[in-house]
Amino acid sequence: MPNIRPSSDLRNKYNEISEFCHKYSEPVYITKNGQGDLAVMSIETYERLVGKFELYKLLDAGMEAMKNNKVIPANDVFNRLESRLGNETV
Repeated sequence: MPNIRPSSDLRNKYNEISEFCHKYSEPVYITKNGQGDLAVMSIETYERLVGKFELYKLLDAGMEAMKNNKVIPANDVFNRLESRLGNETV
C-alpha cells in the first residue's frame, strides 16, 4: 500500500519520511492541496530504478537488433577477436 503524505510532512516529519524510504526502499508520495505532487525516495532506490530502466533500454535495443537481423553470432565475434589479438586467449 503506498505511503501518501501531505506536503507539510516534508517540513515537519522529514526524518520519519527519510527513515521509511531507507528502511523499505519504497517511495513516499507527497500531496499538495489534496492532489499528487511528488514522489520522494532514497538515493539508493532511485539509482536502482534508473539502473533497471537503463538495462531495459539495452535489452529492448538488443531485441530490436535481433528482430532486424543486426546481430553477430558469438562464435564470429570470438573469431574476430582472436584474429585481432593473435594467439592470445580470449
